[in-house]
Amino acid sequence: MQISVTPSETVSLAAEKSQACRCRRPSVKELCSFLSRYSALLIGCGATCIRLEHNIDRIAATFGMRIVSYIMPRHISLSVIDNDTDESVTMVVETARTPISFYVNTRLSELSWEIADGRIDFDEALQRFHHIATCEHQNGWLLLALVAVANASFCRLFGGDIVAMGIVALATAAGYRLKQILLSQKIDVWVMVMICSLVSSVIGATCEVMNLGSTPHIALATSVLYLVPGIPFLNSFSDMLYRHYICALSRFIDAAVLTACLSIGLCAGMLITGTGMF
Repeated sequence: MQISVTPSETVSLAAEKSQACRCRRPSVKELCSFLSRYSALLIGCGATCIRLEHNIDRIAATFGMRIVSYIMPRHISLSVIDNDTDESVTMVVETARTPISFYVNTRLSELSWEIADGRIDFDEALQRFHHIATCEHQNGWLLLALVAVANASFCRLFGGDIVAMGIVALATAAGYRLKQILLSQKIDVWVMVMICSLVSSVIGATCEVMNLGSTPHIALATSVLYLVPGIPFLNSFSDMLYRHYICALSRFIDAAVLTACLSIGLCAGMLITGTGMF
């Protein structure tokens, strides 16, 4: 017996097939593996613990599962539990050591909402995550220019004249470019901050050494502001508010050490140029 199918029925069957494909439910192990890598990158790029919890809970709930997480400064333990069968899988992953990036942070949060809203399926989510994790999304030279302009604006905000602003922009551009190079070479962050602070402070002291402008002390003081670890300080406060005390303390100590490294580089630059307190 031959069964005829009308064009409208063909379109309906195709739509149902597409919807079934979109609703593919990952296994507990698949979801746990994905969320472990997702969590490691999200924390590494500068997200707070509460944002991580909300994002992974949102994704897990979409597939009828729940999360029990244990977030430590350098490791994350995730247990994914199926609500229907109580099957569970636990994985421990090391947090990614990547530069802080608001762009990656935002893209990962958007990915969690796309999954929760049903706009992409699990396989598409894996592809999207791989793209976010591996592709270069920002123009390094444009970022360098914007940081230099921003730091020069801080100089003006603190009362610096046009000469001081120009010197600060130059010091910031040189220091930030050096920072990009050292990070690409996997140099230790503490060493990188000291070197960049030293270079920027030496250039920033030009105003005072060569008697340029009327606010040389402001140029020197603001030449290293781009290295201040403001995000780790803010994240430590946020983690403390949500009772992630271990992560809060760890981030605060990291920020304090980076500030100390910045100060060492600044003082070394002042000593070399014979400016300031030396």
